[in-house]
Amino acid sequence: MKKRSMQLRARSGESEKARDEDLDELFQRGFRYALALSHDPDRAADLLQDACVSCLRAGAAWRTGYLFSAIRSRFVDQYRRQMISVVEPIGDPGALERAGAAEDPTHDELFRADLDHLDRALGGLRADEREALYLSAVEGYSAREIAEATGRPRGTVLSVIHRARRKLRDRLRDSGIEETL
Repeated sequence: MKKRSMQLRARSGESEKARDEDLDELFQRGFRYALALSHDPDRAADLLQDACVSCLRAGAAWRTGYLFSAIRSRFVDQYRRQMISVVEPIGDPGALERAGAAEDPTHDELFRADLDHLDRALGGLRADEREALYLSAVEGYSAREIAEATGRPRGTVLSVIHRARRKLRDRLRDSGIEETL
């Protein structure tokens, strides 16, 4: 009897470890999705945290679809609120850029320039274009799956992905980065 209970505890410990690894992967994927939507690491972390709180309150299963849906809902809510309220910057906007222009010794110049070009190119896409491109290119979802997740027709999703790739390709080509899309 004791041997059997020890085996069950060992198995449950293994499943808890596997579950923790699965949750870690789910949270990483959720953060990447939130980052693709918001294009801001701090805002992405806030979106993920709010979505996790929502999942906990609802007692929902920790699944990608539910978490992604919660992240998207919070992003849309924030976007709508942002459209209602107008924020005017205080002070010189160039001062912030000059303050953040410190040298980063961990990256070489070429790599940093390529990331900057890519970041600017992605930042120039609309949020729905970044979302569709992320779900397609990074998460590997089909157009049908993206359509179901976002509530848009499949044809619209295909058009948005095509338009986002074309815009990204054109912007990267204009900045001198080789075409890879």
